[in-house]
Amino acid sequence: MTTIMRNRLLATAIAALLPGAALAQQVLTFQSSDPAGNPNFELQKELFADAVKEKTGGELEVELLPVGSIVEYNETQEAVGAGILQGHITDTSYFAGKDPAFGLIANPVGAWSDPAEMFAFMEEGGGKELMNDLLEPYNLHFIGPSTPGLEALVSKVPLEGVDDLEGLKMRAPEGLVQQVFAAAGASPVNLPGSEVFTSLDKGVIDAADYSVFSTNQAQGLHDVAPNPVYPGFHSMPMVEVSMNLDAWNGLTDDQRAAIEEAAKEFREQQVARLAEADREAVEEAEAGGAVTVWDWPAEERARFRTIAMGQWQGIADQSENAQKVNDALTAYLRDAGLLAE
Repeated sequence: MTTIMRNRLLATAIAALLPGAALAQQVLTFQSSDPAGNPNFELQKELFADAVKEKTGGELEVELLPVGSIVEYNETQEAVGAGILQGHITDTSYFAGKDPAFGLIANPVGAWSDPAEMFAFMEEGGGKELMNDLLEPYNLHFIGPSTPGLEALVSKVPLEGVDDLEGLKMRAPEGLVQQVFAAAGASPVNLPGSEVFTSLDKGVIDAADYSVFSTNQAQGLHDVAPNPVYPGFHSMPMVEVSMNLDAWNGLTDDQRAAIEEAAKEFREQQVARLAEADREAVEEAEAGGAVTVWDWPAEERARFRTIAMGQWQGIADQSENAQKVNDALTAYLRDAGLLAE
């Protein structure tokens, strides 16, 4: 970062904290965890950053920077808290090293079968309050969640439910995802994304946790693994929109409401666009006649969720905050009827 840019950012941060600053036009510098040109970054700019300026009549302008512009992707929490950045749009799990609670609330593997379920937990099940309990000690305020989508599962063999995971050789990232699939009977291995296609093609693995259906289709994974499970049942990372707590408190009520409204509309439109892309990809995949898409029934999703909960406890044991997240998730899923009987 250049000296000029650093001075400009520090000046913006100081100005945002001065009394009466909210009455003047302000530039709020946010950093994304996505690179410029990435579809998610473009949606964040169009649906959130640009919307804030419009909804506040130009009083606030969000300058959205791509990943690595000011600090590294896993340093934005500290930068936002210090006022070097005024906010970020990022995967909450990047900060699990500070508290495992961040990792558990960001992606409780197996919890969600639809983005609406996660949003309901955040809004009605105590998730938003939990996020602010976690963030406020770092001088951040949680505005709202979004998600890059519910990941599908690509597979060479038919997977009709939990029993078919027994002995399945599959690619899964290290950590909770691997632990949950292993607990469900699969044999997960750690492979970089660049090796997934070749490993499926050569039979090194039979399935893979990789990405959303439309991305899997675009990259040709269904050509070698024609039995995808969609909608997915295992992984859906949460992306948080948060900003500096002091700067947030310095805004007017109307400005805060406008930012919250922009964040909510951003998540809804992002999810809708991604869902449409997935639907089009499913139609394309099925049109060729060689791909069979498997949609697990609710009872199988609930079985997997119950298995996953046993692995969440291992994370919950690591911190008081993680235990609070685990308790809130478990209570919400039970009350919503999403657990196996």
